[in-house]
Amino acid sequence: MADGQAAPKILRSRTMKQQRGNLFILSAPSGAGKSSLISTLIERNDDIQVSVSHTTRNSRPGEENAVHYHFVSVDEFKTHINEGHFIEWAEVFGNFYGTSKVVIENLLNKGIDVFLDIDWQGAQQIRQLFPEVITVFIAPPSRTALRQRLIGRGQDKPEIIERRMIEAKSQISHYPEFDFIIINDDFEQCLSELTLITMAQRLKAANQAIKFDHLLKELLAND
Repeated sequence: MADGQAAPKILRSRTMKQQRGNLFILSAPSGAGKSSLISTLIERNDDIQVSVSHTTRNSRPGEENAVHYHFVSVDEFKTHINEGHFIEWAEVFGNFYGTSKVVIENLLNKGIDVFLDIDWQGAQQIRQLFPEVITVFIAPPSRTALRQRLIGRGQDKPEIIERRMIEAKSQISHYPEFDFIIINDDFEQCLSELTLITMAQRLKAANQAIKFDHLLKELLAND
């Protein structure tokens, strides 16, 4: 490239508009690996974030407030419900979980893709407010593998693991409600498939038409 010649990426940036971010829901039975998938996806992509949910459950070893969850009391959570702060909330195993409206809208308006780690019940609530949401279900390769993963985490007593196995069957029965299904047998393969889904959504004609509005108009202009 000759001295003084503008790099292609500089010229391209002048033809791009800020497009709204995409909203994704990632659901899976406990132990299927969705938290690890989301964490790795975010580590490898600067323009993807996970919405930090509010919960009334106790923090686990290594979890930080406002990073993994907003840990609040039951009374605080119910106040948020009454004031309409959540776009969805649910009670799971005696604990409450909820997703903030304001946080999601702010991230989407900045052009950031947002992932929600919620169950099928939350997904149904989100669809009513965000019909454009993309939903992905992560399934384990077998019931045996799921049980082994739950035991291997060392976080739950045997009776809780049995409850999670029963709940897993209930959650998996809702797979037809989702846009995509990924089997988490090989982690890197699963992550690659999830990444492809996010990229495909960004490349949809409607999104590209906003992002490259000036370029497309220039290409279609009369000489």
